Amino acid sequence: MSAPTPQEHIRNFSIIAHIDHGKSTLADQLLLRTNTITRRQFQDQLLDDMDLERERGITIKARAVRMFHEKDGVRYQLNLIDTPGHVDFSYEVSRSLAACEGAVLVVDAAQGIGAQTVANTYLALEHNLEILPILNKVDLPTARVDEVAMEIEQVLGLPAEDALHVSAKTGQGVDELMDRIIDTIPAPNGDRLGGLRALIFDAKFDDYRGVIIYCRIVDGVVKSRDKVEMLSTGSRYEVLECGVFAPGMSKTGELHTGETGYLICNIKDLGDVHIGDTVAPAGQETEPLSGYQEPQSVVFCGLYPSNPGDYEELRRALEKLHLNDSSFHFDPETSEALGFGFRCGFLGLLHMEIVQERLEREAGLDIIRTAPNVTYEVLTTDGTIELIDSPAKLPDENLLVEIREPFVNLNVITPVEHLGAVMTLCVERTAEVKKQDFLSPERVMITFGIPLAEIIFDFYDKLKSLTRGYGTMDYEILGFRAAPLVRMRILVGGMEVDALSAIVRRNTVERFGRRLIEKLRSEIPRHMFDVPLQAAIGGRVLARETIKALRKNVTAKCYGGDISRKRKLLEKQKAGKRRMKSVGSVEIPQKAFFAALRVERD
Repeated sequence: MSAPTPQEHIRNFSIIAHIDHGKSTLADQLLLRTNTITRRQFQDQLLDDMDLERERGITIKARAVRMFHEKDGVRYQLNLIDTPGHVDFSYEVSRSLAACEGAVLVVDAAQGIGAQTVANTYLALEHNLEILPILNKVDLPTARVDEVAMEIEQVLGLPAEDALHVSAKTGQGVDELMDRIIDTIPAPNGDRLGGLRALIFDAKFDDYRGVIIYCRIVDGVVKSRDKVEMLSTGSRYEVLECGVFAPGMSKTGELHTGETGYLICNIKDLGDVHIGDTVAPAGQETEPLSGYQEPQSVVFCGLYPSNPGDYEELRRALEKLHLNDSSFHFDPETSEALGFGFRCGFLGLLHMEIVQERLEREAGLDIIRTAPNVTYEVLTTDGTIELIDSPAKLPDENLLVEIREPFVNLNVITPVEHLGAVMTLCVERTAEVKKQDFLSPERVMITFGIPLAEIIFDFYDKLKSLTRGYGTMDYEILGFRAAPLVRMRILVGGMEVDALSAIVRRNTVERFGRRLIEKLRSEIPRHMFDVPLQAAIGGRVLARETIKALRKNVTAKCYGGDISRKRKLLEKQKAGKRRMKSVGSVEIPQKAFFAALRVERD
C-alpha cells in the first residue's frame, strides 16, 4: 500500500461545458498525458463506457478518475469528474460539482458559448467553485479564438486573458492546463484527523458484490474492515473493499480526506443507499453533510411491460436504475388499457428516452411507453389545489375552476442570421420575448417566457434544424400560470384509452385530435369487426374515423339459384360480427403509442 498523498497536493475538479464542446475528448487527453492509461489502452470516449453514450456521442453519466501529475518536482493527485453537457442531465452536473473545489469550463472556439455553458457556469458559482475557462478546438480553421474569448468575458464575467487555448484532439495546451489546475484550484480543506464523513455522489448495483458506493471523503479516513453507517437510513455495514478509479476500479485498502473512490460493503438492500447521504463511523454522533437538493421532474409518462407477467421484473429493473440515476422517480399505477405499470418522472425528453433504452438493454424488457406530459396544477371548485401528472387524473370539467401549466424561462443562443426563424418558432409556441442580448456581432441570446409543454416534444429538434445545428437552448422553471387547457379523451371501439389521452390547449384541440385519430387509423391493424376511433372533450366528439372490418367473401360458394341463399349467409355473417364486436377486444400495437408521440400539436 503506497503512502497517502498529502492533502495540500490533492486537486478535485470537474469538466463542465455545453454538449459536444469536447469534454470527453479533453478527459481522454488528460488520462494519456498523466500516463493513467497507455496509448494501447486508449479509445475515444474512454470514460463513457455505456453503449448508449458511444452510439449517441454524448455523456450521460458523470465519471470519476484519479490521475497524478508532477509539477516543480512535486507529485500532485488530480481527481477528475467528467460531467454530461445536455440540459436533461444537469442534476448529474450539480452532484459532481458538490464533490469538487474547482471546475474547468470548456468552450468550443468555433461554436462559441452555448446555453448550457451559461447554466453550468452559474451552477459552479452557486457551489463557490474556482472556475478555469479554456478555449477548446483552437486547431480548427473555423476557430474564432479572440471573439469567443471576449464572449466569455462579456457573458460570464471571466477575464478573456485567463482563457487557455487548448486542442483536446491534438494535445495542444493540455500540459499547461494541468499546471494551471494545480495553481488555480484550491486543495480540499477537510479535517484529516477528524471522524469519517463521506458524501455519496453516485452508486451502482452489481449482481455479485451488491451496491457499490461512489463517494468523496470530506473528513477523516475509511479503511477496509471499518464499521460504517448510512446516516439517513441508520443501516450499518462493514467495509469489505475500498479503492479508487484509475480509470477502472483499483483496490487501495483506504481512502483519505479529499480523495474520491468507491466502497463495497455487501449491501443487498437497494433502499439502504441514498444519493447525497453521508457515510460515517457506526454508532458515533456525526453531523451529516448537506447532501443534494431533490431534482424536480418536469416530464412524466407511463412505462408498462408488454407482457403483464414482467411487472415485478420491471419493478426490480427500475429500482436498480434509480440507484444509478436518482434524478428520475417512479410510482405504481394501473391503466384500463395497459394493465399494471409505473408512472415515471424525468428531467426532460432525452432523459426519458435514455431511461427507457437502458431498461430495455440492461434488463432485456419489452416496454410500452405512453405519451409524455408535464405536471399541471389544478384549482377545483371546493378551493383545493392539486398537482396532476397524468391526464387520466384530471377531475371532471364541471369540478374545475382553472388549470395552471408550468412556465419556464427559455434562453436561446443563435447566429444572428437565424434570429427571425427562431423568433417565429417561439411565437408560434405562445412564447413571450423578455430580452435580447447580442453576445457578438454574429451571435445573440434571446430570453423567452414559454409554457414547458411547448418545448418538451420537438422544440429542440426544430431549433437545431432552423439554425443549421448552431442554436442552443437552456430553460429554468419559473412556476405555474393559468391557461385555457382541456383534457382530450381518445376512445377506441367505444372504450376510453387513458394512455392516449392528453391535456391540450382549447384553441388547438380539434386539429390535434383530428391528426391523432388519422394517425391511429393507419397504425392500428384491422380486426374482424369495425373499430370506431373517436377524439372527445367530455361528451362532445371532435373527430371520428372507422377502421373497417376485414372482409371474407362468404357467398363465393353460392353460384346461381335463389338470391335468398346469399341473403341468409350474409345475415349469418352479420350476426357473427355483431357477437364478436361485443366480446372481442381491440389490440393496440406499441407503434400506435409511439405514433401518438410524433403528432404535432400546433
